[in-house]
Amino acid sequence: MSVSNLRALVLLLLLLLVLVAGLVLGALAYLSHEHPALTDPLTLAMAGAAVLVACVAVIVTRR
Repeated sequence: MSVSNLRALVLLLLLLLVLVAGLVLGALAYLSHEHPALTDPLTLAMAGAAVLVACVAVIVTRR
């Protein structure tokens, strides 16, 4: 594979990661909204986003 093909693949994988992360964060917010005893919806979604950002930062810095 050429370098341009690998870059395109990386961009597609990052797009997939963002889409899946959006689905997961939305699911967490919906779950906490339906069951308020779990936690405040916005707090839970933001905590999930923080974990995702930390994981992406580790992946990017290992290059």
